Amino acid sequence: MRAVVQRVSRAKVTVNGSDGGDVTGEIGLGLLVLLGVGTGDTRAEADYLVEKIIGLRIFEDAAGKMNLSVAEVGGAVLVVSQFTLYGDVRRGKRPSFDAAAPPAEARELYEYFVEKIRASGLRCETGRFQETMQVELVNEGPVTILLDSDKTF
Repeated sequence: MRAVVQRVSRAKVTVNGSDGGDVTGEIGLGLLVLLGVGTGDTRAEADYLVEKIIGLRIFEDAAGKMNLSVAEVGGAVLVVSQFTLYGDVRRGKRPSFDAAAPPAEARELYEYFVEKIRASGLRCETGRFQETMQVELVNEGPVTILLDSDKTF
């Protein structure tokens, strides 16, 4: 499982519809998490990433040091599924997504991940799984962290 975590002052995800679009999730201060599920991923990988993400000390304390978690600053989390995090372009220029989990498996782990974030007491908003979405954000810092449950980076 892979995640791109961005510290944001605000973020929103919209799914286009015939009426011009639906905002499916919106937060102020917090974390935008782009989440990709790989083949063979299990709840153990999701648990690892949830614990890592909710504990990330990437918000500034009174001394200006990154020392606080999202919960400590009263922030929220916006989770957006993104299978393209498993895009492989080592051969050619068109990405291969063979390492991404099939949609049914990915959906189950994505929903499990979101429920674990919520169970931690954090407000968690989402995109809409397997839809084309528009994600707007203001990345504060900018701070962007890459996480991989296999710890490849």
